[in-house]
Amino acid sequence: MDRVNATTPSASSADDPARAAFAALRTPEGEQLLAELRDHDPADELATATRLRRAHPAELVSAALGQARLRQRAVAKFGAEDAYRMYFTPNGVEQATRTSVAAHRAARFAGLGVRSVADLCCGIGGDAIALARAGISVLAVDRDPLTAEVARANAQALGLGELIEVRCADVTEIDTAPYDAVFVDPARRGGRGRIFDPEAYSPPLSWATAAALKAPRAALKIAPGIPHEAIGPEAEAEWISDGGDVKEAVLWYGEGFAPGAFRATLLPSGATLSAPAPLPAPPVGPVGRYLYEPDGAVIRAHLVADLVERCGGRLVDETIAYITSDEPYSSPYVAGYEITDELPFSMKRLKALLRERQIGVLTVKKRGSAVEPEELRRRMKLSGPGSATVFLTRVAGAPTMLIGHPLG
Repeated sequence: MDRVNATTPSASSADDPARAAFAALRTPEGEQLLAELRDHDPADELATATRLRRAHPAELVSAALGQARLRQRAVAKFGAEDAYRMYFTPNGVEQATRTSVAAHRAARFAGLGVRSVADLCCGIGGDAIALARAGISVLAVDRDPLTAEVARANAQALGLGELIEVRCADVTEIDTAPYDAVFVDPARRGGRGRIFDPEAYSPPLSWATAAALKAPRAALKIAPGIPHEAIGPEAEAEWISDGGDVKEAVLWYGEGFAPGAFRATLLPSGATLSAPAPLPAPPVGPVGRYLYEPDGAVIRAHLVADLVERCGGRLVDETIAYITSDEPYSSPYVAGYEITDELPFSMKRLKALLRERQIGVLTVKKRGSAVEPEELRRRMKLSGPGSATVFLTRVAGAPTMLIGHPLG
């Protein structure tokens, strides 16, 4: 059988320099170095390395500096309290689930009474940690020996070793029958960067889907840009944004989920919008007094038509996800703006209008326009106490500028 989630075969730490370096970091000397490097400035790394090498082996100093850089990067996903206690690999930081998203997923499982999960392709253990904190026991599996060791170290560092069993194995050989649920997070990066073909994931989407369908309940993490036609009818598909940025999509299977439904969830509020199936194409019409920009998760989930129906509005163009209405509408799923001007696209006209209104701060948003926001701001030569938002878009197919300000 091909090792579909493979990197390298198992080897002892002594035969693997990366694992030997990681083992050294977990010694008292290594831990002391990491504590000392917590707040170090990467710009001073050369001087710091020179100083530390007077008292510590060069290899250990290099490993500690590398780990310190990874911890600093990981703060954005895990928060400082956890990140500076955890261990990371470069791929682990890049591919790990953000804590807020992992906690949301764990809460959905826990809310359905799930008490045990087989976490396949666990990486450095971000999802396993969230599941354990939700009171769920976890079998965390990864075939890469170093990654498995890092996941085990993280469970111990966060006091979750009793709930998380880490196993270095091929996920295709794991018997998931004893577990209430399965979570699969296929690798979506290869030697050349991101992988866009779901069948080139490791393991492929087809294998992960088959594994999910065998379990009483399952979740399958996928890239948010996955084509809707690649999602089978057995899955409930959920797109998740955090702070307005779309972070991931997840396919849910089994009891308690809604096969064929699409869902958009916004964090940190937890607001969630769902529909059993996409609505017909929404109406298109002239720009009204108000413009609404849907959250990216709503757009990815193809739920814009649902919002158009809710606010009694229309799209400004059949290919653009901007909603307009004549009456104000408040919703967590949109950012609202009052529009003061609608003009055909013209840099010269925009510059004159902004100068006339003494606009010194300009927010530029675009959909359906090739103009780069930074280039536009540079050419406007902004000056003055006022502020405004300009939308570069298409209205009924024509390049258009909409100028206004946020509601509320």
